[in-house]
Amino acid sequence: MASRAMSAALSRAVKIQACGPSFLLVRGLSASSSKAKEDSWLRSLFVRKVDPRKDAHSNLLAKRETSNLYKIQFHNVKPECLEAYNKLCEEVLPKVYGGGEYPCTLVGTWNTWYGEQDQAVHLWRYEGGYPALTEVMNKLRKNKEFAEFRKERSSMLLSRKNQLLLEFSFWNEPVPRPGPNIYELRSYLLRPGTMIEWGNHWARAIRYRQDSGEAVAGFFSQIGQLYMVHHLWAYSDLQSRDDIRNSAWQKDGWDECVYYTVPLIQEMDSRIMIPLKISPLK
Repeated sequence: MASRAMSAALSRAVKIQACGPSFLLVRGLSASSSKAKEDSWLRSLFVRKVDPRKDAHSNLLAKRETSNLYKIQFHNVKPECLEAYNKLCEEVLPKVYGGGEYPCTLVGTWNTWYGEQDQAVHLWRYEGGYPALTEVMNKLRKNKEFAEFRKERSSMLLSRKNQLLLEFSFWNEPVPRPGPNIYELRSYLLRPGTMIEWGNHWARAIRYRQDSGEAVAGFFSQIGQLYMVHHLWAYSDLQSRDDIRNSAWQKDGWDECVYYTVPLIQEMDSRIMIPLKISPLK
């Protein structure tokens, strides 16, 4: 009898023990769900709603009055070859592209000063979009001087990559400017699906930075690494950069842009760049 009673007691204990955590888990899920709903409701009071229009990012965010396409190139140069690389670019690129034969313009060319070292960055504009890009590529294949340039250049490089970009409609058109300036290229990798939201906030916020003249251009990627945004800024020196960026926080609305766009970012990077002699952005 005692053995049976003990066995029954143990059985009840096991059942209670088995049910206990499950009961607590259900209660925990219920509480967690309620808390999530509450948080979601609170956020909905403060977060701006984004119009979920059914259209491509390029149609919603890019300049419609132009059909320009941009290409940005990143060349990682062997440290011992950087000076020779710069000299080669300064000698050849103006001759190849300077005659007006190609629907392509060099917007700017730089060396990275702070950020990834021994790096060259080139920004090109193709007037006419993808057809212009194709025309330039086909013509360059037949250009012997450019073929020799690429061959000589390849021996100086560790790696290279590029992206095709469109310009945001609310940013300035990048035009030549006198120097001397330093340039900051701020690059953001956004969470997929957030490009429209990013554009909505920056369309309102860019006016806080355009008055002082440092806003050069803003782009988003079409081919290459996707959901990439590049903002290009010009400053007279690093101290000027620091002063201008700090003054932006004194303007009503700038803090709101930062608050709402930071959660959209997966990665971000800043390069301080020095223009080459041939760069239209001095």
